[in-house]
Amino acid sequence: MVNQNGPVKPNILLVTADQWRGDCLSALGHACVRTPNLDALAAEGTLFARHYAGAAPCSPARASLYTGLYQMNHRVCRNGSPLDARFDNLALLGRRAGYDPTLFGYTDTAPDPRGMAPGDPHLTTYEGVLPGFTTRTLLPEHERPWLSWLRERGHAEATSRDVHRASGQPETGNAPPRYGRDETQTAFLTDEFLRWQGEQDGAWFAHISFLRPHPPFVVPEPYNTMFAASDGPAFAGAADRDSERALHPYVAWQMAAQKKHSFVQGAQGCVEDWSRADFAALRAVYYGMIAEVDAQIGRIFATLRARGAWENTLVIFCSDHGEMAGDHWLLGKGGFFEASYHIPLIIRDPARRAHAGTQVTAFTSAADILPTLAERLGLSPANHQDGASLLPFLDGRTPANWREAAFWEFDFRDIADGAAEAYFGLPSNACNLAVIRDGAWKYVHFAGLPPLLFDLANDPAETRNLADDPALAPVRLACAERLLSLRARHLDQTLAYTHLAAGGPVIAPPSA
Repeated sequence: MVNQNGPVKPNILLVTADQWRGDCLSALGHACVRTPNLDALAAEGTLFARHYAGAAPCSPARASLYTGLYQMNHRVCRNGSPLDARFDNLALLGRRAGYDPTLFGYTDTAPDPRGMAPGDPHLTTYEGVLPGFTTRTLLPEHERPWLSWLRERGHAEATSRDVHRASGQPETGNAPPRYGRDETQTAFLTDEFLRWQGEQDGAWFAHISFLRPHPPFVVPEPYNTMFAASDGPAFAGAADRDSERALHPYVAWQMAAQKKHSFVQGAQGCVEDWSRADFAALRAVYYGMIAEVDAQIGRIFATLRARGAWENTLVIFCSDHGEMAGDHWLLGKGGFFEASYHIPLIIRDPARRAHAGTQVTAFTSAADILPTLAERLGLSPANHQDGASLLPFLDGRTPANWREAAFWEFDFRDIADGAAEAYFGLPSNACNLAVIRDGAWKYVHFAGLPPLLFDLANDPAETRNLADDPALAPVRLACAERLLSLRARHLDQTLAYTHLAAGGPVIAPPSA
């Protein structure tokens, strides 16, 4: 009898594209972005339209993706927070299934320092590799492997990340860099993966972790002029910066703290110096970066088809977190706004074709990826999971008692410098927030600052904080109780379902 998971061990391809907004897919009807290759993937698989990151920035977000845990349990608070070595992850899961999970790119996993030698250089960076992965091509933030590759191709100037600077133009211009469309970091990793895939003679597991469309905002021709500053939807948020600052103390601090060099290589000064027109120009480049990644993904899919591997390849495409792209007068990620946490997810399983092309509008989480992969491989995670398998959705049904709201967290502590702690006058463990949002309301709870409440039905752009409206006190209370109950249910349950009795350990299923 053929198992529903297929008669043959599948190839597994996990593709992440850093900082890709969830609305930036033409399959979801974006005003101008076109993603033909991901649209084609969605037509063969399942598109999750309300998928959310578990946290931000990169390390916390990826910890949720890789472990199936919410930040409240994995405790990767910031880039540089170690990932506790006791947690299972999708690479270790794949290894138990008989694969050699292989990485192309990066995982931004800071190692657990306990038990490591004090002078170990792995303790000097958050850009470590998730345990369980074999690294074929590591591409950390300094990008040296790619820069070396560019120099071999005749770009003698490619000695630092200044290769991303487009000289002789305004900071927010769209001039191309000196490297071409076939020489991007995305193209480099695509080439590395395709070379490796051609060496495989059995089932394989690959994780391609693309940096783009993460800043710096620059992209080669023809993508740099593919979109105009006038393209795209209206920016979400207040009409002016002063009104945006007045929304909440955290927003005012976030706006003031952003530096231009985080988004445009070599730029000086604060993001607050840029106008709405500057934001529009940068957003057009961001859309072009998305188009460039989609084109390289198309190369991968076409090659797998040509090599006869496509029909046995399970594909998962997602991002780690979103990008503000000018919404609320902000760039980057963090805080609590929708654009930072709504991310894409497409899953294509060749063993599940009956409901191909389905769009799911239920709320899903980055923490659902590991449980999904575990069920697909017939394995159990080694510890408690906050997420749940998405395989029922691929079979055309919604699981019983599925979540009715999205949940995410953001920790803005600054252990190294204490900047947030000093600004707000708070201890580190009070510099955090948690969000719960359903189709009607969004509630943001800060540990040490005032809360927010948004009426999403009438204010989808999140411009009016109603938390202090006496008439809405019952709504605020209900949201707070719902958030408290969620956090209570998701406290680590690894051993909580085990009872030591006279006859030995009694282990109840988590659903009991």
